[in-house]
Amino acid sequence: MTTNSNTNRLAKEKSPYLLQHAYNPVDWFPWADEAFEKARAENKLIFLSIGYSTCHWCHVMERESFEDEEVAELLNRDYVSIKVDREERPDVDHLYMQVCQAMTGQGGWPLTVIMTPDKKPFFAGTYFPKNRKFGRYGMTDLLPQIAGKWREDRERVESIGEEMAEETRRRMETNAEGEPTDALLHQAYEHFVQMFDENYGGFGSAPKFPTAHNLSFLLRFYKKTGEAQALAMVEKTLTAMYRGGMYDHIGFGFARYSTDQRWLVPHFEKMLYDNALLTIAYAEAYQVTGNSLYSDVLNQLLTYILRDMTDPEGGFYSAEDADSEGHEGKFYVWSEDEVLEVLESLGPDAADRFCDLYDITVAGNFEGKSIPNLIEMTPERLARLKGVSEEELRAEIERGRQALFAHRERRVHPHKDDKILTSWNGLMIAALAKAGKVTGNPEYVRAARRAADFILTKLRRPEDGRLLARYRDGEAAYLAYVDDYAFFVWGLIELYESSFDAQLLLVAKELTQDMLRLFWDEEKGGLFFYGSDGEQLLTRMKEIYDGALPSGNSVAALNLQRLARYTYDAELAQKAEAQLRAFTGTVTRYPAGHAMFLAAVDFALGSPAEIVIAGKAGAPDTEAMLAAVRSRYVPNALVILAPSGPEGDATRAAIPLVQDKLPLGGRATAYVCENFACQSPVADLEELEELLQ
Repeated sequence: MTTNSNTNRLAKEKSPYLLQHAYNPVDWFPWADEAFEKARAENKLIFLSIGYSTCHWCHVMERESFEDEEVAELLNRDYVSIKVDREERPDVDHLYMQVCQAMTGQGGWPLTVIMTPDKKPFFAGTYFPKNRKFGRYGMTDLLPQIAGKWREDRERVESIGEEMAEETRRRMETNAEGEPTDALLHQAYEHFVQMFDENYGGFGSAPKFPTAHNLSFLLRFYKKTGEAQALAMVEKTLTAMYRGGMYDHIGFGFARYSTDQRWLVPHFEKMLYDNALLTIAYAEAYQVTGNSLYSDVLNQLLTYILRDMTDPEGGFYSAEDADSEGHEGKFYVWSEDEVLEVLESLGPDAADRFCDLYDITVAGNFEGKSIPNLIEMTPERLARLKGVSEEELRAEIERGRQALFAHRERRVHPHKDDKILTSWNGLMIAALAKAGKVTGNPEYVRAARRAADFILTKLRRPEDGRLLARYRDGEAAYLAYVDDYAFFVWGLIELYESSFDAQLLLVAKELTQDMLRLFWDEEKGGLFFYGSDGEQLLTRMKEIYDGALPSGNSVAALNLQRLARYTYDAELAQKAEAQLRAFTGTVTRYPAGHAMFLAAVDFALGSPAEIVIAGKAGAPDTEAMLAAVRSRYVPNALVILAPSGPEGDATRAAIPLVQDKLPLGGRATAYVCENFACQSPVADLEELEELLQ
């Protein structure tokens, strides 16, 4: 850490990432007009550095360069330096990441961009060391050279910046139209088959990312076609990820990605969005297969989220760092001696069995220490090898895990980024709501509702209902982006289907109408990334690629259809069709890179289905019918509870479909409709189960 006792302007910010740099000798500015005015007034270039608080290489670059007096002198002399938290300003990040990828063929964080005072970039890269090494230019080489070019040939530098700005506009404003077809789904599936790692699951080679929405698409494809390999790829991947070291077997939760093919060595940071999307994938896999491993994993995931990542007021924190005490992964790895000492009270045989199960050895599997994993061993196999019952072994292993967790809690913890993002909270609300439906655990639904209420209370502007993007330390800030609207609306729809509070659908519809007003492209269709009321950057870009996160446009394409069918809103239905057409031409170029968009295509092309349970809310017969529906994987069906009596007035007002759906003979009654035709209502649970088959 720097020994500098003076703070810079970042000390006044709320972002954990910006605050990490508040004591740097670099004269940092946040992204603000003041910085650009200073650059213009003093005829200086902008040095833009973008990262996030749990980014390992961001920490490395800070230690090597931004805490260094020599580098700081160069930056302060010749540049106006701006630091941006990519999670607070994803609009700025997306824009300049496109620049970096266009200029260098790659991207990542920290993102380094040098640009003219009018925000036009002409140089970009990622991590740079202080001095040149390993063939990579150093800051002490680059900064004087580029500043010299600016002084000596400003016209040429400005010309490059203008060319790059124009190219960026061209790349980011284009979306190719088309008509969605089943062929897109099959093309994506075939690509996943070609990329599948048959040995360890997942797709492609290292590094391996979970990208859980790819798995959710494959489950939809299996449901649609009965293609067994689609399900097999999902099961292999979910099981391998859980068994690998990318999963925290002591404290639960998934790390961001695996650095190797086997899922053994993670990049140890944990992100809220990954764990939300993976919760959804495990919940859906459990619905499809009934395999208790998947429900066990999702319960563990949510134990971690509710224990470690939940604000007392109900929102969810963003991430946990990979580093502690200056070393990546130190919090998570073990020596054999340490494990044997902690588990000594369980007896020597129990401690040895724990080490055998989780690959904890003298040599270790990561820099001389061991990452607990189940790649080569399982409880079933170990019980057979040791001649003990599996039930007894599992109980013993759980006691050992709890002891190690308690011991680990005394270690220096990685930094926690405790800002609350509307977008990522929307994903976790959707995950908790879906998990509550699938497992029947009301705690998950309550947690989802608390988070939704938090967003609606703390991150919605009172005067006009405008969503905001980030909350931290009592402050809500930044106009929400399309991801915030789309992800949060997704969460509200899932929360309706787990709680049947019709008011949630009305709020989801209202926010969707706001989203269309603020983000819709009236000329070409689709949704811009930032609103018409936001800061206007070099271009208003649209995102459709479903990468580590699904795009807001893809999620919105599915939301629009679901809300249109729930509320019988013709305008939303028209916008849903226009949304699909606006991007299908782009998606056709690489369907497998747009798995969430393809889920929306599948919904549009599938047989529309509605399942209405009419009955007294909370009554045993009503709950039994709902449980039967929720145990099945029916991704394209609307599931509705129509409570009898005055309790159902709000539902009947919000959802026209249920106007004539009443319990028959005082018993809970199911109405199952598909392809615009309804079966005869049934009041018998076995008959409902037959219909669902």
